[in-house]
Amino acid sequence: MEKIISRDVDLMAFDTPWALVFILIFIVLMTAINSKRKTFYLSSKSKKVDDAISININRKKVRIKSMFTSIGILLLIVATSGPQIGTRVKPVERKGVDIVIAFDTSSSMDAEDVTPSRIKKAKFEMNNLIKSLKGDRIAIIVFAGTSHMYLPLTTDYEAAMLFLNEIDTDMIPTKGTVLSSAISKGLDIFTEEFDKFKVMMLVSDGEDHDDKAIELAKQSSKTGLIINTVGVGSRSGSLIPIRDGKQSSTQYMRDNEGRLITSTLNESNLREIAKFGGGSYFWFSNSADSYLDILAYIEELEKKTISTHEYSEYENRYQLPLLASLCAFLISFLIKTGLE
Repeated sequence: MEKIISRDVDLMAFDTPWALVFILIFIVLMTAINSKRKTFYLSSKSKKVDDAISININRKKVRIKSMFTSIGILLLIVATSGPQIGTRVKPVERKGVDIVIAFDTSSSMDAEDVTPSRIKKAKFEMNNLIKSLKGDRIAIIVFAGTSHMYLPLTTDYEAAMLFLNEIDTDMIPTKGTVLSSAISKGLDIFTEEFDKFKVMMLVSDGEDHDDKAIELAKQSSKTGLIINTVGVGSRSGSLIPIRDGKQSSTQYMRDNEGRLITSTLNESNLREIAKFGGGSYFWFSNSADSYLDILAYIEELEKKTISTHEYSEYENRYQLPLLASLCAFLISFLIKTGLE
């Protein structure tokens, strides 16, 4: 389990530091007011007026009252700026399952019985699935006549989608479709002991050139790897176009006797593999958002803690200057400026 700890080194910060500008404004205003007051006091004409006003006023108490009022205003500004002092560590857990997408890249995936083709439809739906995941780890296997690890387990969904978009039917030179090869490669990824958080999505049209897939699916369920199958294609099938940029018109694959090959979705084979693999069968049809069924299935699975992050954040301490400000205002309010 991955554990990452990050700690702040700053001792103090402010949530809204721009509010501190009002301290400067307040000081400028008070300086200007005091300057005018001194001018008023120095005027000989105002001496009688000043004496009349202050006859029943205790000047010392007035200054003290004014001081506490000013302190209250300054502390209120500090509280408004949101002072943050010290830090606290908060743990955040990432929970999910490990998902291996085994992607069929055999020539039959170029068939166009789903729009725009089987492989493009599968890539589109799996792309949407990855975008919707939260906390799960993704690995990608590509297979045809042989299988290869294409992307190791990662939580970097951007990278996963980038790799997924580059998949095509020319990736593996060994032609044919061997589903057992993909399942075997998936078992190799998970070398840890039995647990219940490992899922494979076998994306294929179901064609298979050996009979070992079901037996391997039985073995995988004993190790905790759930095998789900995702059928791509139609029951009526389609011809398989030959991908050759030099041809001006579309050419289709033929058998050794020159007859056109029609590839159909082998749904029964995929259902059997899912049954013995302890998983479910899904189907990518021409309908939109076919991936939502898989997403709902993944969200219902029990999650494990994949990583724990600990990060530090500032403690809000606006309460202290706010309380001090209220105390200053209260003291100012209670001070009587009249002569006793």
